Amino acid sequence: MELIFEISKQGRKGYSLSACDVPEIEISARFRRKKIAALPEVSEPQVMRHFVNLSSMNHHVDKDFYPLGSCTMKYNPKINEETSRLDGFTDLHPLQPEKTTQGALRLMYELGDYLKKIVNLDAITLQPAAGAQGEFTAISMFKTHFNKQNEARQYILVPDSAHGTNPASVNFSGFKPITQPSNDKGLVDVSKLKELMNEEFAGLMLTNPNTLGLFEKEVKEITAIVHEKGGLVYLDGANLNPLLGITRPGDMGFDAVHFNLHKTFSTPHGGGGPGAGPVAVTKTLAPYLPVPIVSKRDSMYTLDYDLPDTIGKVQTFYGNFLVLVRAYTYLRMVGEQGLRKISKSAILNANYIIQLLKDDYYLPFDGFCMHEGVLSGKALRDRGVKTLDIAKRLLDFGLHAPTVYFPLIVSEALMIEPTDSESKETLDYFIDVMKQIRKDAEDHPDILKSAPHNTPVRRLDEVKAIKELKVKWTNQNSK
Repeated sequence: MELIFEISKQGRKGYSLSACDVPEIEISARFRRKKIAALPEVSEPQVMRHFVNLSSMNHHVDKDFYPLGSCTMKYNPKINEETSRLDGFTDLHPLQPEKTTQGALRLMYELGDYLKKIVNLDAITLQPAAGAQGEFTAISMFKTHFNKQNEARQYILVPDSAHGTNPASVNFSGFKPITQPSNDKGLVDVSKLKELMNEEFAGLMLTNPNTLGLFEKEVKEITAIVHEKGGLVYLDGANLNPLLGITRPGDMGFDAVHFNLHKTFSTPHGGGGPGAGPVAVTKTLAPYLPVPIVSKRDSMYTLDYDLPDTIGKVQTFYGNFLVLVRAYTYLRMVGEQGLRKISKSAILNANYIIQLLKDDYYLPFDGFCMHEGVLSGKALRDRGVKTLDIAKRLLDFGLHAPTVYFPLIVSEALMIEPTDSESKETLDYFIDVMKQIRKDAEDHPDILKSAPHNTPVRRLDEVKAIKELKVKWTNQNSK
């Protein structure tokens, strides 16, 4: 496929501008370009065809299955896009007077109420722009809380299976992370927790279900152990998808939780972002929320800055508003009863895949998973095949790879999350392909080692790609 610069012809245009009907003003020379911008000159059909063709070369959730574990690459309903493009939302300015933004403030207030109800916590901020910023926000609130109590706690426990952002958030918030070991079942080792937890620890960060897709069955005992020593417990909400309508973090003893709206509530993710990472907390932590929070006084919605002990702002203005609109739309569409169906479908889909593949790939921890499961390709190492080869080979079948090599406590890990939005037919196709890849690894391992074969770009030299980045087009004729 030609680059758009390669189909460019001098003088060709894809637009038509009317004659200027305002006085022309000469721009100062210091603000003008010294030479014409090197932009492609193409017609409107060429622009459309070029970018449509590019989009079909990329893999995305609208095109096919995206089993990316721990990232919940959920299909984004198009109604979300319709509401987020309403003029009343897109034409707003964040510095408008509150009386002119009542609709937007009401949406944010109601979304916050829905989220608080889902997790059974007392107060919320919609400001953080992603899960990692939500973590940082919550742990910073922990820090402020203990400072107010004149307690110089230094550490936070982080499980060895945690997302990598957890220890980073701990460091940025002024604490030091200490590893909390897992037991032989892949869950928090409660006996080790009892040994480690003391008054020097501000608390524990926990993902539940954890990154192995396993529910921490002793979660109430875990939170009680931390609380007994005066600590606080934070839930990494990245894996909230299988809990909706079934159980609530507040009931389990969590003091704070972040939501990945761009995961659990179907707003665009990754390259389609931006994200949103609201944080809900108990009454104890509410005074430290970032300002402003959205409040309701009589019949008016307002931005409340009256929090003397706030940690301050963590994001410009009030959060990524149009992402909040998408999440609000999703919640209103599925309703309270629909949340439970979402979680049950996610759990069923994940277990369907894992149970049908556990004889082809190694299952490191027995039993049923929640919304995602972790297999291992370590049995194929004798054939010279790595998990990365499996991931690359999946591309030849029009499927995106699951997360590989995470969590780190599983060798050659394949973390698979089908989400609630996939049909049985899609799951069966994925299972059949994975079984075929397993057979090829035995009979024709070189096919996997050289995959992908059917993609626009073959396997890259990943080390060279990192060290020799080429991020712009250079006109060879202009050199």
